[in-house]
Amino acid sequence: MTQIPDGPVVVGVDGSQAGGAAIDWAARFAAERNLPLRLIYVFPFPSLAASVAPESLPSESELRPGFERMIGEAADRARKAAGAELAVSGTVIEGVPAEALVDESQRARLVVLGSRGYGGFRGLLVGSVSVQVAAHAASPVVVVPPRGEGDGHGPVVVGVDGSELSESAVAFAFEAASFRDAELVAVSAWQVPAGLDLVPMQVNVDQFGDDQDRALAESLAGYQERYPDVRVRRQVSMGSAAQVLLEAAADAQLVVVGSRGRGGFKGLLLGSVSQSVLHNASCPVAIIKDRATQE
Repeated sequence: MTQIPDGPVVVGVDGSQAGGAAIDWAARFAAERNLPLRLIYVFPFPSLAASVAPESLPSESELRPGFERMIGEAADRARKAAGAELAVSGTVIEGVPAEALVDESQRARLVVLGSRGYGGFRGLLVGSVSVQVAAHAASPVVVVPPRGEGDGHGPVVVGVDGSELSESAVAFAFEAASFRDAELVAVSAWQVPAGLDLVPMQVNVDQFGDDQDRALAESLAGYQERYPDVRVRRQVSMGSAAQVLLEAAADAQLVVVGSRGRGGFKGLLLGSVSQSVLHNASCPVAIIKDRATQE
């Protein structure tokens, strides 16, 4: 059974509305588990200095006090959102935001990001930094929408496909549902195998669904014993995994998916299902990776 490692909760700070919602979410997550919260602001000073006229850019020493004030304000916000004792630290780092946060994930229990900071396009629900960190982080990553929709209300929804990454997602989802006293909706999607509909035979749809439900129940059994307080509802639906998950997550407070399930290619770090959910869900999305598979 997958064990959830210890470590701080790391949250990216950028001063945006989405970043503020991420701070609130991360603070509550950390307070619930008595974990430290680490606030990170990454300033890309070297890349800025290389791309603009040096004389037009304030020095790093001139800019740093403003960034440190931003971290201080974020820490105050986090303590207020936590509603409990919370150990908070913060730092300003020079570098590339996605790379710095991926490095932080090596030592983190969780990395939390806003879905879109300043400069995002209206039609793009998730910014490039969030996608890069979700794809490459060693720890789980939670991406929170600007208004934190779903936080504190509705069920925790998890996608289950029987893979090792799916088991890690199930472990994370059960723990989240237990701490939030929320219902857990475990979702499994299935489709008639490609080409089978062309074979002159009667496809027993009910049998496919029953087999999938049994497999889903087996995937959950050990965790139901470990978390007897969690109310579990199994949902087996015919259709694409991404669409089934998004429909189930319509009223969720959190949706949990593995970064890559069955059939994933080794070089594809963020699968099509997790990408689709990440870009389209209106509630916070947790992208789970198995640390043992990280290179």
